[in-house]
Amino acid sequence: MNKVLLISTGGTITMVRDASSHALVPADMETFKAYMPELFEGSVQVDIQAFTPLIDSSDINPDCWVRMAQIVYDNYSAYDGFVILHGTDTMSYSASALSFMLENLGKPVVFTGSQLPVGVLRSDAKENLLTAIEIAAAKDEDGNPIVPEVTIYFEDRLFRANRTTKRNAEHFSAFNSYNYPALAKAGVHITYLPHLVRYNDLSKPLKLHKQFDCNVAVLKLFPGIQQTVVRALLRTRGLKGVVLETFGAGNAPTDKWLYRELKAAVDRGIIIVNKTQCSTGSVEMGLYAVSLNLMKAGVLSGYDITTEALLTKMMLLFGENPGNIELVRKLIGMDLCGELTIDK
Repeated sequence: MNKVLLISTGGTITMVRDASSHALVPADMETFKAYMPELFEGSVQVDIQAFTPLIDSSDINPDCWVRMAQIVYDNYSAYDGFVILHGTDTMSYSASALSFMLENLGKPVVFTGSQLPVGVLRSDAKENLLTAIEIAAAKDEDGNPIVPEVTIYFEDRLFRANRTTKRNAEHFSAFNSYNYPALAKAGVHITYLPHLVRYNDLSKPLKLHKQFDCNVAVLKLFPGIQQTVVRALLRTRGLKGVVLETFGAGNAPTDKWLYRELKAAVDRGIIIVNKTQCSTGSVEMGLYAVSLNLMKAGVLSGYDITTEALLTKMMLLFGENPGNIELVRKLIGMDLCGELTIDK
């Protein structure tokens, strides 16, 4: 019997309606299990570890990522796969972070949750969780995990975690991977697409990275943005990295002041990465004249990475490589675990 460890951090999926107040409240694990007897009736042994107290995903932070990754690391040899219950609002951030934290991962780590609580009649919780368990336990004919990546399963799609963004606050299909295809599709059967899966060298041991530096920021450009705003952000004390959300294929206004502010920040050692505001597509610096100033200022290309993956990647790289700006600059532009597609 394959074994899966279910790690519950909280989120909508773990909520039930309070009998007296009728408000939705986090359920303790015994109550949650009572709503999900199917977890313990199938061909997969499911064990549970839960955060105490459970955490709303809006309160998730890097310390929580470390707790999740540490549980996976500590139990890595004892289980065939892992499923992490998580609120949807910041799931893409957490899942992206773990994809970078768990180097040489050779087993599935599947994030899932639901749009409706497990205690609600029309909840999508059961379908999401039971399918995630099956995916986490799935092996090929040689006994190897089929999808040994950090992923997100939602509705009927399995996505690479660091390619996802929450796209809808109401529909059951809450997530999408705009720049990379789904790794599996679930219907009557689960159809895996192994040619899209990233497989690590199983001879290398799992390595856990836990150091984060949160001195990063997002600067979203818009028509009419003021120099005082840009200058204030770029001169924030301790700032080390900036996600610069630009127009289209990585374009920006050609105002001379913008170039000067960006160039001065880069010269001070701040790493600025160009990330398109578009959901689909890639940054192509130099394709249009309006991106040339960014190149001259020393802004790096983020290619087709998501904002969630770029932020968590920067935070971890700064944390793991304190003071080594050149190494961080180099690694930012590299595909570490399938998070971006580098221009050919």
